[in-house]
Amino acid sequence: MNLAKPDNCVIVIFGATGDLTKRKLMPAIYELYCQGNLPVEFEVLGTSGSELTDEAFRLNMADAVKKTEPAADENKLNSFLKRLHYVSMDFKDRARYAELAEKIKELDKTCGDKGNRIFYLATIPALFGKIAENLAAAELNNSSPGFTRIIVEKPFGYDLKSAIELNEQLHKYFQEEQIYRIDHYLGKETVQNVFVTRFANGIFEPVWNRNYIHHVEVTSAENLGIENRGAYYETSGALRDMVQSHLLRIVALIAMEPPSSFESNAVRNEQLKVLQSLRKLRPEEVSEYVIRGQYLSSTINGKTVKGYREEKSVAADSRTETYTAIKFYIDNWRWGGVPFYIRTGKMLPTRVTEAVIHFRKTPHFLFRESIDNSDNQLILRIQPDEGILLKIGMK
Repeated sequence: MNLAKPDNCVIVIFGATGDLTKRKLMPAIYELYCQGNLPVEFEVLGTSGSELTDEAFRLNMADAVKKTEPAADENKLNSFLKRLHYVSMDFKDRARYAELAEKIKELDKTCGDKGNRIFYLATIPALFGKIAENLAAAELNNSSPGFTRIIVEKPFGYDLKSAIELNEQLHKYFQEEQIYRIDHYLGKETVQNVFVTRFANGIFEPVWNRNYIHHVEVTSAENLGIENRGAYYETSGALRDMVQSHLLRIVALIAMEPPSSFESNAVRNEQLKVLQSLRKLRPEEVSEYVIRGQYLSSTINGKTVKGYREEKSVAADSRTETYTAIKFYIDNWRWGGVPFYIRTGKMLPTRVTEAVIHFRKTPHFLFRESIDNSDNQLILRIQPDEGILLKIGMK
């Protein structure tokens, strides 16, 4: 797909020395740079509490890029690194934001004085509101003369109450069209292709309903543990970490009605209708429809691995789930009576994320002696080996 060249801008990353920036953001920005999908003129300003020079920050980011791109072209990488800058600051100290504004203004001169800026909050959620407040105090929330955008990562709050409070905090200082709530799963090619598969191919729409679909499975299995993220995982667990964000977004893509257009509001409105149609579980039904579990110490491929409660920063009596499976229904005309199954977990036998649409079997099976009476399946593989597979009966 040919993308229009975006406008020149300054990208400011809060939490620039953190795990998210090193593992995901900086390698992704570099990849966009190599593909020619960044503006002609752009600057990246990293900020965190660590005391670093520009050069030290560039070396750290070079290491981060090389971990995902071991064969990165040195000339290309060096050209990219020259666009990286760094300032140290306490995100809660309002006075430091005036200095940040001056640094952004200085960098904007190399971008043609467009005044375009993107603030990416790669920090803990507890800081989102304070950062938004302090940006506004320094008048960095204005979209004049250029655009201003603020990007927040999941988890967006701890529960419904805190998510609503965080939303209200952001809306105090930024307009809705300036706020981008990111679920990085939606950037995966096959997740985007769920949308295209459904609405660009006429063969699926007539059978995409309760009359032809028996049930739907969405699975995200990982063969690793929590990877030194005990402090975070203790506050989230599999339900908050995966189900309410990534997996329900995939369900919404599968179950949504055709939008009136490809505009973001039209797509979002149809997905919202799906989430509003989820059947609520009564307390006495939870044990019937929900399973929670936790991985124990074991031997995998000849290697001894720790149990969850033995991981660093995890309570010895922790009841945080590392595995969950849920059965639920979407109460509307398209999906009435069709069970949806979500499952996700750590330290499982294989690593796979996929959605499987199980179609109803034929009412009368003619080939009992020669072929298996399996149902037809549409498999949307998200990772690894992204792709789409249609399973049909053959002799």
